[in-house]
Amino acid sequence: MALATRTAPRPSPTPRTPVGRFWGSTLGMKAVMAVSGLIMLGYLVVHMLGNLKIFFGPDEFNAYGRWLRHMGEPFLHSHWGLWGARIVLLAAVLAHAVSAYRLSRRDLRARPVGYAHRRRRASYATRTMRWGGVILGLFIVWHLLDLTTLTVNENAQEGRPYENVVATFSTWYGNTVYLTAMLALGLHIRHGFWSAAQTLGAGTVRRDRTLKALANLLALVITAGFVSVPLAVMTGLVN
Repeated sequence: MALATRTAPRPSPTPRTPVGRFWGSTLGMKAVMAVSGLIMLGYLVVHMLGNLKIFFGPDEFNAYGRWLRHMGEPFLHSHWGLWGARIVLLAAVLAHAVSAYRLSRRDLRARPVGYAHRRRRASYATRTMRWGGVILGLFIVWHLLDLTTLTVNENAQEGRPYENVVATFSTWYGNTVYLTAMLALGLHIRHGFWSAAQTLGAGTVRRDRTLKALANLLALVITAGFVSVPLAVMTGLVN
């Protein structure tokens, strides 16, 4: 079968420093994506476990919110621990997004014209990784405006995280945005964890099935953990 003519990609200038060469290489960008993704995965596990404290009532959940603002005291000043975690997480998100964008652009430059006939060999999660990333990026902005700055939460109360969560998930749009993002997150974790393991050299022929099973389990547990909160509010279990 004849293939469409391809145009050779323009060679990129070779970075002079070791860091520049690493960052400019495909392997380097994939490694940055893998490490930043694992950092975010660790955060998601901790965040999900913290969210589940809402099932123990407003006093415990609000106390957890106060602890987050003052964690590390008295060694650290108030809010320093929280802001330190935010900075690390923000750096991971930016590194992940920039690496994904650069890899995507490089792939498009390498193959400006596709095959005449295409076959879908990738899974649904693989084909939707890019759109899933966009959805999650937009959701992060919404989530911060909703439960951190309280900008879009009409019934928000400063220092009352339990009540703010209930207020958010008492609206159809809050539930729609959150549930859509969590489904995208599950697909992203399912493919991303396995891909990160491969990039960092953990994957082998023998380990592939184990890694894929672990990726599926992580995606299922984390998605179910996050989704359980809005479902509990909608059903009246949390109010």
